[in-house]
Amino acid sequence: MRPEDILPTYRRVATGFARSRDKSLFERVWLDRVLSHAIGRRVLDLGCGTGRPIASYLSDRRAKITGVDGAGEMLALFQTNLPEAEAIEADMRGLSLGREFDIILAWNSFFHLSADDQRAMFPVFAAHAAPKAVLMFTSGHDAGEAIGEVEGESVYHASLSPKEYRALLKENGFSVIAFTPEDPECRGHTVWLARYTAIA
Repeated sequence: MRPEDILPTYRRVATGFARSRDKSLFERVWLDRVLSHAIGRRVLDLGCGTGRPIASYLSDRRAKITGVDGAGEMLALFQTNLPEAEAIEADMRGLSLGREFDIILAWNSFFHLSADDQRAMFPVFAAHAAPKAVLMFTSGHDAGEAIGEVEGESVYHASLSPKEYRALLKENGFSVIAFTPEDPECRGHTVWLARYTAIA
């Protein structure tokens, strides 16, 4: 299993993933937190998947969603679930929309990238960040690689160290608001929340 296999895998399992994906909104505490810190409601959801439950929850709270996913089958489900949202089929790596957003979200998607591709994403985050935008993403709790499973297929995960994530955030104009490794209130997810503070 390699990072390059992620998109083909999600294309194959899209229907099963949509059916089995936990929709209990265990992520709600963090979604509410990112909304409370945002000064606007323009959301860039990177690796948006089917849009349920996260993008749907944000949309119900007046967010204007732009969903980006490199797996067309997942994006088609996103469009069905959120017909009012903008849907863009694209790989998040090297994304250049020429627009700014108030919230940039990479929940359970960014960590499928290789370590080098993760490092290269921080300028992408910054390029799409409006003044005082908030960025939220999930990672591993420490540096390393792991193989997980989705719908019976193996999927690649990678993480940098917390120290390196902090350095990359700082280098690209973000200040950390919160970092909770293996949050017990969020099914053990490791979550980062940061504000874009660079002056254009």
